[in-house]
Amino acid sequence: MKILLVYPETPTTFWSFSHAVKFISKRSSEIPLGLITVAAILPGKWEKRLIDMNVSRLKDKDILWADFVFLSGMNVHIKSFKEIIIRCNDLGVKVVAGGPLVTTNHREFLGVDHFVLNEAEITLPLFIKDLEAGTPKHVYATDEYPDISKTPIPLWSLLEMNKYAAMNLQYSRGCPYNCEFCSITKLNGRNPRTKSREQFLDELTSLYNTGWRGGVFIVDDNFIGNKRKLKANILPAMIEWMEKRNRPFTFTTEASINIADDDELMDLMVKAGFNSTFIGIETPNNESLAECGKSVNLNRDIVLSVKKLQQRGFIVSGGFIVGFDNDPPDIFKRQINLIQKTGIVTAMVGLLNAPEGSRLYHRLYKENRIIGIMSGDNVDGSINFIPKMNYQKLITGYRGILRFIYSQKNYYERVKTFLKEYSQPVINTKIPSFSYIRAFFRSIWKLGIFEKGRRYYWKLLFYSLFKQPKKFPLAVTLAIYGFHFRRVVESI
Repeated sequence: MKILLVYPETPTTFWSFSHAVKFISKRSSEIPLGLITVAAILPGKWEKRLIDMNVSRLKDKDILWADFVFLSGMNVHIKSFKEIIIRCNDLGVKVVAGGPLVTTNHREFLGVDHFVLNEAEITLPLFIKDLEAGTPKHVYATDEYPDISKTPIPLWSLLEMNKYAAMNLQYSRGCPYNCEFCSITKLNGRNPRTKSREQFLDELTSLYNTGWRGGVFIVDDNFIGNKRKLKANILPAMIEWMEKRNRPFTFTTEASINIADDDELMDLMVKAGFNSTFIGIETPNNESLAECGKSVNLNRDIVLSVKKLQQRGFIVSGGFIVGFDNDPPDIFKRQINLIQKTGIVTAMVGLLNAPEGSRLYHRLYKENRIIGIMSGDNVDGSINFIPKMNYQKLITGYRGILRFIYSQKNYYERVKTFLKEYSQPVINTKIPSFSYIRAFFRSIWKLGIFEKGRRYYWKLLFYSLFKQPKKFPLAVTLAIYGFHFRRVVESI
């Protein structure tokens, strides 16, 4: 068999960092980890090629080469996903579709020959067996969750690695929490399933052996879902592995805010090479937190927790949401105050949406409030249900948050707040690379000469140079991030 694996084009979004990666001459901020893992599950004798449309063009000759096109993606890819299906249909090449997008709503997609839903470790071998027997079915699905300790190492060789800003790895799937607006527990369950220490170290080694050096995103639903195993087993092994190889990677991940309650865990993560984490903060309003079941955030001093993480050596990115049924009229001002006080530079504020499969979707469907499928773009201003708050007030307030926090004056002020609080671990400090130096000079050209409001850029650089000189490279990086965020906000 000849298999072409295709990853759809990601539109410019908050998390795409498409305007930022150009500063370091990269095409994409993340790899299609799911597809290269699927490729490793396929029979070794099959020929495999990968086209990630975020770094390469998908040509008709690529499609015609294949016996099957394997397609995967998320909600944000829906437009490109459907266009690829149509191209394959026109060229007479069969399509096999999987991943989160079709798992939650495969009936939305016409022209797909075979759906391989849920987690591929279970459903893909069933499809392969039937295909080799000449009796493939239209839909393969399961209610079971696989043991990911048997998941193979991704096929790194399929990637054009020099086109990516970072690599991805996965240690666990599933989250112990059950937030109403989240579909993770439907997709991956509430019991965090983890890889073994040996397996995870083998994946790190395989990535190291490709020659990759730099950022690695551990793409877990909640990295600290099993804290006991992390502290006793995984992190000590990572620390030893990193020290033996002169610390080739820096790690970032996603975690719940209770990471700030465990000093030992934070210290081990920093020693292992973690320098940043995304935290779902959502809202400063306790009634809204109770509404969505975000119990881990309830009655917590968010600012104190974030600053504790920053002081321990973490750059904190945050997710914030407006549009809950219990949001008060002043929620927009409260969100702004929270974001500015925490010094969270990468603050993603989105309108509440209801993903299919989430408890929120089912509740709103019963209340006859669902009006469509969510776009998957966190900051495009769309909403797929009828909100309790007046719609116009919600949209106006939401836009007001984005304009405020990503105006140059307030953004650069937030960077300064962060730099004052952040304790940069000596262990993770490296000499700036040639790629960084090139990005620095490009930032001078774009942000310091041609962009309006450039005085704020220069104020930040001089502040960092004289007040926080060791954090100067980080200040430049965050200035570049701000350029991307402003472009995204301007497009809404």
